[in-house]
Amino acid sequence: MFWDIAIPIVTLILGLAGGFFIGVFYLRKQLEKMQSDPDMLQKMAKQMGYNMNKQQMQRAQQMMKNHRPGRR
Repeated sequence: MFWDIAIPIVTLILGLAGGFFIGVFYLRKQLEKMQSDPDMLQKMAKQMGYNMNKQQMQRAQQMMKNHRPGRR
């Protein structure tokens, strides 16, 4: 009876924690790719409704390189 309740709860907690860490890892990798790929950065800006010129793109890339996510 106890195991019928405990195992699903433990499995849920482990699944949520694992999914969170996989999501963080994936997001960091995407941000690292975006720093070196101006086309990806331009695409993201257009999806957000911004149309950035060359100077703005360079400034955005420089800001991303200076700010390392997750490392304080």
